Amino acid sequence: MGLRSTRIRGPLGRVVAAVLLAAFALVGCGPAGNVVTDMGATGGTPVEGGTVTMALPPASTPNWIFPIGAPGYLASYNSAIQDLLFLRLYLPEPKGDALTLDSPRSLAEMPRYSDGNKTVSITLKKGYRWSDGAPVTTRDVKFWFDLITHNKQDWAGYSPKLMPDDVRAFELVDDRTFRLRLDRAYNPAWFTANELQDFVALPVHAWNPRHEDPKRAFARLMRHAKQFSRFATDPLWKTVDGPWRIEKWTTAGQVSLVPNERYRGPDRPHLDRVVLKPFTTADSEFNVLRAGGVDYGYLPPSVMAQSARFKEMGYRIDPWEGWSITYIVLNFHHPTAGPLLRQAYLRQALQHLIDQQSISRVIWHGSAAPTLGPVPAGLLERDPYPYDPPRAKALLAGHGWAARDGTLRCVRPGRGAHDCGAGVARGRELRLSLLSQSGSTETSNTMQAVKSEFGKAGVALDIRQQPLNTVLGTTVPCTADEPLCAQWQLGFFGTQGSWYFPPDPSGEKIFATNAPSNMGGWADAETDRLIRATEYSADRAAMRDYGRTVARRLPVLWTPNPAYQVSAIRNDLRGVDQNPTLSLAPQNWYFVKKGGAAG
Repeated sequence: MGLRSTRIRGPLGRVVAAVLLAAFALVGCGPAGNVVTDMGATGGTPVEGGTVTMALPPASTPNWIFPIGAPGYLASYNSAIQDLLFLRLYLPEPKGDALTLDSPRSLAEMPRYSDGNKTVSITLKKGYRWSDGAPVTTRDVKFWFDLITHNKQDWAGYSPKLMPDDVRAFELVDDRTFRLRLDRAYNPAWFTANELQDFVALPVHAWNPRHEDPKRAFARLMRHAKQFSRFATDPLWKTVDGPWRIEKWTTAGQVSLVPNERYRGPDRPHLDRVVLKPFTTADSEFNVLRAGGVDYGYLPPSVMAQSARFKEMGYRIDPWEGWSITYIVLNFHHPTAGPLLRQAYLRQALQHLIDQQSISRVIWHGSAAPTLGPVPAGLLERDPYPYDPPRAKALLAGHGWAARDGTLRCVRPGRGAHDCGAGVARGRELRLSLLSQSGSTETSNTMQAVKSEFGKAGVALDIRQQPLNTVLGTTVPCTADEPLCAQWQLGFFGTQGSWYFPPDPSGEKIFATNAPSNMGGWADAETDRLIRATEYSADRAAMRDYGRTVARRLPVLWTPNPAYQVSAIRNDLRGVDQNPTLSLAPQNWYFVKKGGAAG
């Protein structure tokens, strides 16, 4: 692998671009991938049983089990664990050079569209049961739908006019089939990948035995979901239909999963146990990995030169590609920084001061590449705001900013084309505060590099670091009158990538007005129009136009997009695929023995 000056990630972007800019097919409607499966691992006799310890990302603590996401609890490792316990109707998985939603792991058969793409019929697969023996039926899916419909403002997946607003009627046909009547025609590839992928069956017989109304039932379930210390003991979470069940879940974030003996899907587990182990920093994980205490871990980019040593120790080194983008969030509603961040010229100047190429090469040692806009980089042709400090300084000077004691201050307030902009007072210092996740040397160095470049142009940047869950719980959508909104101006939670897309990388969850993960409160009519075009039309130009235009509008600041991790996996551990959407399938993992020695 070329780890010195070239990016380690392979042709992911190029192949994905070919897939997405061609016609979508429902059976292969998603990203491609340089998904390396069991690279260099051959031979050996499969054996049943054993325990695998997998390292969690640095400073990451799984803290949400309820399969209805809440703001502040959207870390990818939370959803990855949920999906092993409670089956979604559709799970993307690698298939050749693409992702498919027609997966044997999915709970439902592929959807059938009719009535000019205004009706969708879905049939659950046969034979699935809950761990208490009850059958999984369409009533369990209806229970999920009723919960999000009547509590949509509390669901982190809610975007106005989308799910559940875009469903006029949910019709139960029988125990295995239901029908959705939509409010209009939608692009089937988009609706399957981005709307139906949210659907999950929840055990209505166990979770709502008294037939409470959806609002009362939801409030009760949320109370249980916030009792972090009881995840392993609460009877509520013991009724599962996935291949795994919880054995332990500590408040420190270590999760132990064991097979669900009643699971009857096609991918029943081979292992006795999977342990997901947290670490405070990447360096602490590396020390345990080096001592052989982790079966499936990762190498921090700073120690890439030692990869040969780990191969000698019996590990194979595989980069885990992500279908993702990475960015610094801008809080447009912050009471004092908001007026600054709403100035387009200022965002352009700040973007021109981020040297993505050098940061990717030097700090990330080739394991990152520039983010060019709101879709994965392979779908965009060029960087609209390349590193250009003179251009940044000219933009700031041209809009009324002048240096005073090394920091820029507004000397020409006003709303004119060459003024500082609405809400920016005379003498206002150009100083911003960034809340960034801790635990990663590369992230810390990236932010220091950004701070240095900003400072050279007269923009002061104050940085404070907190664990990932703290950052996620703080950088949530807010309004200027909310106390939480004053606690952050800029936010970063992208050490493993900021946002991982479903197969269709449209922006309705992150950049549409009032979107659930539009953390900074970006609101722009043109962005909304372009997002709707990707939802309604199968025309390949819709995604291209969205990507190009929103890249230039800068709802966030684009930063280098790292590989999720560079994995170090024991050679005798097989069946591992590294899904670009960050889902896990440990039920497919198994050990092999060589000669007379068990793995």
